[in-house]
Amino acid sequence: MLANDIITFALHVSMEGGKGRLVTVEKKEGYAVVRLNRPEVRNALSFGLVSELSNALSSLDSDGEASAIVLAGEGSAFSAGADVREMAGRSTASFIQSDDFTVWDRISSIRKPLIAAVHGYAFGGGCELAMACDMIIAEEGSRFGQPEIKLGIMPGAGGTQRLTLALGKHRAMLHILTGEPLSAEDAERLGLVSALVPKGKALEEASRIAGLISALPPAAVLSAKRAVQRAAEGGIRDGLLLERSLFYSLFSTLDQKEGMDAFLAKRKPAFRGE
Repeated sequence: MLANDIITFALHVSMEGGKGRLVTVEKKEGYAVVRLNRPEVRNALSFGLVSELSNALSSLDSDGEASAIVLAGEGSAFSAGADVREMAGRSTASFIQSDDFTVWDRISSIRKPLIAAVHGYAFGGGCELAMACDMIIAEEGSRFGQPEIKLGIMPGAGGTQRLTLALGKHRAMLHILTGEPLSAEDAERLGLVSALVPKGKALEEASRIAGLISALPPAAVLSAKRAVQRAAEGGIRDGLLLERSLFYSLFSTLDQKEGMDAFLAKRKPAFRGE
């Protein structure tokens, strides 16, 4: 895909479609499969979808039947990113007052193991959602990216922190400051992806791993996850708060308005540094 086409897929313009649920939950023996259910817009992450996802995960977290949770996307992609139409008219003050992004804290606080099964695109918020999980199983040919910079904003749901933890400062800077995507093959080589599988096999492999976890002592699994998180994310909380504050502040700039207006109008943005 050409670089100037990436944003078209990364942060999809959309309206809430259909009357079905935005998230579906399927309980298996010992684990659960949660699916993002907006396939018509490549599972663009509306605030409603993220809220419903958070509620579903929290419910499963207290469910004694599920020892692990697989997170996947319906249709052609895991998630192509945030719903730009919802954010385009927002201001810094509106974000601070509503604090919509605290729902992401609930997702990252789930105690049970979360396994992302990624196919197609995991861009913007979709990449951040995958990184908020404990493992990422990705299909060959899938792609990861944080293209928010092309809209005059920056990642606001953990992208600057978790991508840096996974890739290191210099590689993370390359992708966050240019918005260029990362192939699943490179993501696996660099440590972002836990395992790379053939096309059509991500959900199967993630489910297999969830099944293995479900056969193990629950208390030991929860304790081990907590310990690994502490090792990996010991200093991440302050960074997440800073990221969120900076993300909100960019909604007071003219370049953010221009970036999102241009995206919605399908034209090239003319940024002026204001």
